[in-house]
Amino acid sequence: MISHFLNLEWKQFFRSASFSKSIGAKILVGFFGLYFAVCFLFIGIGGFYIIKKQFPDQDPLVLVNSFLMYAIVGDLIFRYIMQKLPVMNIKPLLILPIQKSKIVHFILAKSSLSFFNIMGLFFYIPFSVVLIKEGYDFVGVLGWLTAMILLTQSANFFNFLVNKNNAVFGGLLTLLILGYLVQHFNWFDLPGFIGQGFDAIYQTPILALIFLVVLIGLYFTNYTQLRNEIYLDAIISEKTKEVNSADLSFADRLGDVAPFIKNDLRLMWRNKRTKSGIWMLAIGLLYGLFFYPNPVYADMEFMYVLVGIFSTGTLLINFGQFIPAWDSSYYKMLMSQNFKYERYLKSKFTIMTISVVALFVLGIPYVYFGWKVLLVHFAAMIYNIGVNSHVIMYGGTFNRKKINLDEKAAFNFQGTGAVQWIIGFPLMLLPMAIFGLINWLVSFEIATLTLAILGFIGIALHKKIMATITKKYIANKYVMIHAFNQEN
Repeated sequence: MISHFLNLEWKQFFRSASFSKSIGAKILVGFFGLYFAVCFLFIGIGGFYIIKKQFPDQDPLVLVNSFLMYAIVGDLIFRYIMQKLPVMNIKPLLILPIQKSKIVHFILAKSSLSFFNIMGLFFYIPFSVVLIKEGYDFVGVLGWLTAMILLTQSANFFNFLVNKNNAVFGGLLTLLILGYLVQHFNWFDLPGFIGQGFDAIYQTPILALIFLVVLIGLYFTNYTQLRNEIYLDAIISEKTKEVNSADLSFADRLGDVAPFIKNDLRLMWRNKRTKSGIWMLAIGLLYGLFFYPNPVYADMEFMYVLVGIFSTGTLLINFGQFIPAWDSSYYKMLMSQNFKYERYLKSKFTIMTISVVALFVLGIPYVYFGWKVLLVHFAAMIYNIGVNSHVIMYGGTFNRKKINLDEKAAFNFQGTGAVQWIIGFPLMLLPMAIFGLINWLVSFEIATLTLAILGFIGIALHKKIMATITKKYIANKYVMIHAFNQEN
């Protein structure tokens, strides 16, 4: 039966309607996976000797164990954001004489071979080999390696519980916050305590069986949960629940584009793909904290433009680059309605413009790092509204790939084409190049003023630019409808 399931998975992968269309994205993801695998491999082989050279008075294994807490927490966060739950098209199988337990076991076993589970082995296995080579106890290293493999698999199944159970997610979040407070205020050496636990596993390898018990418990917890959810009547039955509708009456003040704006706001908040993108706003707003506190970037004023463009244009970039693919599931129905296409595009532009201004206002505290930072952020805001918004809108006329709104945004290249990669150059690099050149030839003030003037020119010509863009959308309307249908 397992071989039959594997055969079905193989056929599903290669016979997918979107396989040939997304082969480029698959190759890119494979390239990144290979890159990280090689990096982990080199770190695993050379890590022992690097630690020995940098910290000659410390045991490399003990030092690695003292940092394992951060690796575990980082792994859990990384999995929660990026790892997809193991899925299989089980609905057709439920009407066949196949035991449901076998289906569930296959789904869980399939998840054990996830990229996230294999990647850590490229560090742990070479590092263990080096430890044995350097004279560490063979049985102790084997116990330590076994514990790390079991811990990785446990994190895999624990992540599924976090994704499916709000109580588990709340408990994990509480533990992470408490752990941060304990470490931040130095109440207790938590990383050292956990590191001593892994030291004990090396000294007494039989303790690695604790993680085996944890893994078995998590496996059967997931098994029970999935086993109770794969009844055919549960899949096809309609769930009736009270609908909680957000009050979006404030959007009525925006005139005839209000219905479209309300639709987009509901789309952002109700769907997994767009909801994941909303959290990017916080990352974009805090983006400057990676640069401004670092004295290395103090004299690199052109980097202010990068931060300003990205922090004020986070929603513009993440939302705008997939116009009109966000509406691809019902684009045919939308285009059959009696409204002017200009209103549809105007609503998208309005959302992006409001977000740019709001993010600039929220980023005003960056003035703490100097008035130049705030000045560049203001110029970047004007440039985003007058130039980048139009570039994004024009780039949308070339979108031909449907987006599945039920999938997470992180490491999800569905709907991504050449346009999304190419458009990054005029969005980011062009304003940086303009600012850097003028700043070098003339002065900082003139470079900042130039960016703002370009933005004001775009705002002044907005109606003419949008009229041209609208004609382009209308000309490609039926091509887009056909392309979105092909992604089913």
